[in-house]
Amino acid sequence: MLQGQLIAEDSSIWVCGHPCRVLILAANRDEFYHRPSRAADFWGNNNEVLSGLDMEEGKEGGTWLGINTRGKLAALTNYLQPRLDRDARGRGELVAQFLTSDMDSLSYLKKVSAEGHLYNGFNLIAADLSTEKGDVICYYGNRGEREPVALAPGLASSWTHVEKGRVGGVPARVPPTSHAGRANPSCRDLRAKQRAAGDALEEAVLRKAALPGGRGAGPGAPQGRPGRPASGRAQQRRGLPDPAIEDQGREYVQPILSKYAAVCVRCPDYGTRTNTVILVDADGHVTFTERSMLGTDPSCWETSTHEFRLQS
Repeated sequence: MLQGQLIAEDSSIWVCGHPCRVLILAANRDEFYHRPSRAADFWGNNNEVLSGLDMEEGKEGGTWLGINTRGKLAALTNYLQPRLDRDARGRGELVAQFLTSDMDSLSYLKKVSAEGHLYNGFNLIAADLSTEKGDVICYYGNRGEREPVALAPGLASSWTHVEKGRVGGVPARVPPTSHAGRANPSCRDLRAKQRAAGDALEEAVLRKAALPGGRGAGPGAPQGRPGRPASGRAQQRRGLPDPAIEDQGREYVQPILSKYAAVCVRCPDYGTRTNTVILVDADGHVTFTERSMLGTDPSCWETSTHEFRLQS
């Protein structure tokens, strides 16, 4: 289980561990309202990849977040920078290429690190989720360390804060399990408390991602139903002071930076357009729920849910 938060210019990603889940990932995508894109659906060879797609001319087929039926998952955010290289390659291809490749996550990110200078700033998480071999989750950002890193799995892992291309955190104090794989008797009460805390965390993650109805947005939720977002004032509260965002955005004027740092960004022609929650349980069952803004109207949204089981 990976625990952490990734913050950047165009989206925020929260990834957290849960005793009954291999992975809980919640993400907001912020983008210009007029930039064309497709809602999450299956595509690729044998329709094995599930993601939204960028349809901007010259960058068609890129994506910001996706998972495939073989357990390959990738998530990308843009690094906050006011001046972009217009000749740089589209960053969305980094996610799409991983999801359609046969390379493992660490090898792929090593390849990306050698080509990182060809792109504007980004943070990229790549993962191989497997119920048989265990999970491998790796990170690379082209504005930080030169080599990708593998993130430590397990309940003892920390809230790992990914920012500015660096990974850090303080290990949580969690007693070890017995060799039989069961919690030591003295840990039973703690495990129950962890599950209760994990349930509360899952609810908080779903609320923070602005998905309507908390758990109701998961399996069994109405699919493809248009709706209105939750109270915008609470979602648009300022995300500052945040040292990482303030450091990345020192060339921005404060009012603009404050809007970009909000949980839900809402500007005249730019803002949060997509909320996504991906849940993967220990049996390899995947629930992918996406809430997308319809057209350019921030008051009208549509929610859809896809479910499948990872291939062995």
